[in-house]
Amino acid sequence: MSDNYEPIYSRGRAVTTCPNCGAENEPRSNFCARCGAKIPNGRCHCPDCGRTYADDVAYCTNCGAKTVPGDPPRRTQEYYDTYEYRESRSRRQPTSEKDWLVALLLCILVGALGVHRFYVGKIGTGILWLITGGCFLIGWIVDIVMIANGSFTDGDGLPLKNIR
Repeated sequence: MSDNYEPIYSRGRAVTTCPNCGAENEPRSNFCARCGAKIPNGRCHCPDCGRTYADDVAYCTNCGAKTVPGDPPRRTQEYYDTYEYRESRSRRQPTSEKDWLVALLLCILVGALGVHRFYVGKIGTGILWLITGGCFLIGWIVDIVMIANGSFTDGDGLPLKNIR
């Protein structure tokens, strides 16, 4: 099985190699003349998250995985119920630009004033923490625990980076 989907030149003419059987086909053929498999033309996709891109994108902009030629395979509901799917989704989750250790230190040192919430972009609750003294210190303790175990998120709902 060939990973080269670019047109190559064989006997002086451009050809496209079939990803299934390796047969040479015309450059813009949609299906292989030998085996009938669909030939990817001008598109690639991410095997982890399924996003589709133009053929010149080497890495997924969503999760960073290397893209593969062609459209993503059709998945059945049984696939989405498998451990493989659930594990691949949790493996490459987008994270915040804010560091969890900085947020934890800010929370421990000046958390009752809400400085850690301003740092991660939660301005509204930062003001609330500032006025109420970390919601009377109860919210401050809850935030320390949430940041330490990795469930605290930034203003966009993304988990803080480098948690473990």
